[in-house]
Amino acid sequence: MKPLSDSAIRTFRKKIYDYYRTEGRDLPWRKTKDPYRILVSEVMLQQTQVERVLGKYGEFLAAFPDFQSLAEAPLPRLLRLWQGMGYNRRALMLRLLAQKIVGEHRGRLPSDPEILIGLPGIGPYTRGAVMAFAFNQPVVFLDTNIRRVYIDAFFPAREKIRDGEILPLVLQTLDVRNPRKWYNALMDYGAMLKQRRGNPNKRSAHYSRQSPFENSDRQVRGRILKVLIGGSPLSAARIAEETGMDPVRVEKSLVALEKEAFIARRGRRYLIRA
Repeated sequence: MKPLSDSAIRTFRKKIYDYYRTEGRDLPWRKTKDPYRILVSEVMLQQTQVERVLGKYGEFLAAFPDFQSLAEAPLPRLLRLWQGMGYNRRALMLRLLAQKIVGEHRGRLPSDPEILIGLPGIGPYTRGAVMAFAFNQPVVFLDTNIRRVYIDAFFPAREKIRDGEILPLVLQTLDVRNPRKWYNALMDYGAMLKQRRGNPNKRSAHYSRQSPFENSDRQVRGRILKVLIGGSPLSAARIAEETGMDPVRVEKSLVALEKEAFIARRGRRYLIRA
């Protein structure tokens, strides 16, 4: 694709900002510039609907208001607060990240993108989001909503569009004066597109459907953790009984959860790690 003209860039930005001005979402993490609070929101929002995050974000910050308190969080309490969010590895990774920030960066999230990408749980998207939303830096990154906007606007009749084709357009159209506002606007416009026009991301070369949660290994693991968060160590047979899941799958998940440092085994019983 040829570089966009100045007129095309202005028209595109106006469309996005006009929508944001009247329909932009009022989200609590947009009311802060605190890198810790923004990082927490970004980790929570990974593969989790905004509505679920809204129900947990304030409670989580009340319990763990900064990197120090999160770094010291007992795992049972952390997982109890995370219940309902899914993908519990994120909670474990977030605590590990906090421990790194406290131990190696004096409790302050680095604003250097090269340092950020080396921290636990921070990939290219999270790095970009933190740089834009916490530090208002004109970085280029994609998420599912942003990708949706560019596919809809610039590839109306194409299939199998690769991110490598989209990223130059993100760079050309970036509002370098206020990347924080621009990316918020893009995300809201992308969320609207999914609701009102189907999902343009189905035409992405990178599109894949999320596997069903019902009867998945994720569901088994989640139920195991929910039972064990109650406190008392339980045998594998008792866990299978209380979760209502297949004993063989429970045994397999217990082995995996122990390897990942979620749980510990005491004799024939299992409990959440301290």
